[in-house]
Amino acid sequence: MPKTKLPANLDWESIARTVLTSRAIDKIEETELVPKGLVTYQFSARGHDMIQAILSECINHEHDGATVYYRSRPFVLGQGLSAEESMAASMARSGGVHGGRDIGVVHFLRPRLRGTVLPASGDVGAQYSPAIGWAQSILYYANVLKDDSYKGAIAVALGGDGSVAANGFWAALNASTTQRLPLLFFIEDNGYGISVTGDFQTPGANIAKNLASFGNLKIWDVDGTDPEIASKNISEAVEYTRSWKGPALIRLTVPRLEGHSFVDTQSYKSPELLQTERANDPLLKLEKYLIASKIFSKKDWDSLVSKVEAEVNAARDRALDSPQPDTSTVLDHVFSAKPIEINSSRDEGVRMNLQDAVRKTLEVELARNPKLLIFGEDVGAKGGVHGATVDLQVKFGKDRVFDTSLSEEGIIGRSVGMAFAGLMPVPEIQFRKYADPATEQINDCGTVRWRSKSQFAAPMVVRIPAGYAKKTGDPWHSVSGEAVFAHQIGWRIAFPSNAEDAVGLLRTALRGDDPTFFFEHRALLDTPPGRRNYPGDEFMLPFGNARVVQEGTDLTIVTWGAMVERAVSAASMSDGRWSIEIIDLRTIMPWDKEAVLESIKKTSRALILCEDNWTSNFAAEICATITQEAFEYLDAPVERRSTPDVPIPYNVGLMNSVLPGAEEIAKAIEKILAF
Repeated sequence: MPKTKLPANLDWESIARTVLTSRAIDKIEETELVPKGLVTYQFSARGHDMIQAILSECINHEHDGATVYYRSRPFVLGQGLSAEESMAASMARSGGVHGGRDIGVVHFLRPRLRGTVLPASGDVGAQYSPAIGWAQSILYYANVLKDDSYKGAIAVALGGDGSVAANGFWAALNASTTQRLPLLFFIEDNGYGISVTGDFQTPGANIAKNLASFGNLKIWDVDGTDPEIASKNISEAVEYTRSWKGPALIRLTVPRLEGHSFVDTQSYKSPELLQTERANDPLLKLEKYLIASKIFSKKDWDSLVSKVEAEVNAARDRALDSPQPDTSTVLDHVFSAKPIEINSSRDEGVRMNLQDAVRKTLEVELARNPKLLIFGEDVGAKGGVHGATVDLQVKFGKDRVFDTSLSEEGIIGRSVGMAFAGLMPVPEIQFRKYADPATEQINDCGTVRWRSKSQFAAPMVVRIPAGYAKKTGDPWHSVSGEAVFAHQIGWRIAFPSNAEDAVGLLRTALRGDDPTFFFEHRALLDTPPGRRNYPGDEFMLPFGNARVVQEGTDLTIVTWGAMVERAVSAASMSDGRWSIEIIDLRTIMPWDKEAVLESIKKTSRALILCEDNWTSNFAAEICATITQEAFEYLDAPVERRSTPDVPIPYNVGLMNSVLPGAEEIAKAIEKILAF
């Protein structure tokens, strides 16, 4: 068979092989593996396969990165995924890239034949904002770190027409156009989001037409079933994006020849529409086009079909022989196995506020690590709404300390893409509650190491001012809510109570290999309780290592953040009648269970104190652990104090009435000791 290439410089034999392989896999899954119950999630790519195979041929730079979705298997096959791996993944066998941890259509792939396939998400639209992080990283490596190997690389985000209604799409669109990032939006429009027609996703059902006046965005809108038209325009769109003039979007109309998934019978489509879609099958047009162009003879085509079917059948047999995953490993890969080398050397520097300690640490680490980037809303010229990044942009430039659009989903998603690219992103979320729109990206980021068996991870440090302020509260800016993040698998959480601990924990997080939330309590940023001497430019603290604030024998108080100060104040009210041990956890994930249990064994009484609202707060987790693992040492019930189940009020008097105060804590101590 001749190795002919068309003017578009595409290897049509490779494209045809990818499409035929995808079709053969779909057929085997739908007719054999699904009916036998061996595959429980099946998403056919029929109709989408040809354009994805063409795109995959074009994504061939060593630093290209692609974010994909559940119907992207043909693209990933073109990037080097084997048919055996694909079917083993669908059957949840150990031979799949996930090892049975994730569904088979949630793909990822380290560079093999061409670029990198970033870990996909099971959430619709979640693929877009990580793509802007990868695209921005390309420019950073090339323009700032002067790595010429990145020149001409791009990011591409594959998505269906339904996904353009998602928050992530618009976050990526805004960020990529305002910053002219080399990102290609590859929109496969089959007219349906399961059963919902495209006019419910986009007015007029054409995202390309609607974005025609969007600034800094080059647009193509083409028939994705015609091999000649599709290949010409896909190649043009990729080459334009490689010019680094800005982002591009190509919309390709295709038929979805099977249901959304294997359980979808497409009963909502008319028989006439189904017949029209079948007649518009890109594979039929591809065969006809390649034979008419004399790239293939009919004999060559039939031979390739038979050869691919035999190869896929053999791959199926090998996938069936792949063993079930080893259940003893299911807890592995939640966090990095790489130990952090803790430097505990300490200097006695000047006394400073917590926010100044954070800024000083960021400045030192920016100078030390050229791959560290700080960004978020107002962190640049303004220096952060809390002042923690003042002058950092002046010292390190706009490429390393920069502002973003007002999109927390975009901020965290961008961070994920940067982390995949090998940078250390340090995004700021202005207030704890403002992180809520980013929940999807937060969850995906935390689980990616586990889902990929450590083939991918997204270490970052997300700085979040949290909690009430000394002079005011309110339901929007005064949320602590650390228990919600403690429930996010794969994230570490630091919650320091003073400047020295902030320095040590922040530096450890910045030199670590896991995504980390770093809470900066608003009541401690610029107030006496948070002030300490700066411990030096190398000082680090390990996570999961609590600090005994004061020793005692009568009762143990366990707390963190701004509640440490209140615990100390309450303990001092006894005029020497009480001997109270106070433990500052310093980190919530992991938390120092051993230190807490050892203290309980000594005092036999416990009070857990936190600022979060009552139901399901992290204090409840600690209470449950003490009750389960140290019950025989207790001389009184474990008590906790926290904010009741109401938001933090704006009025100062109302705020102080719901927050655990020193007098309330002292009464709780008396109650426990009197039991």
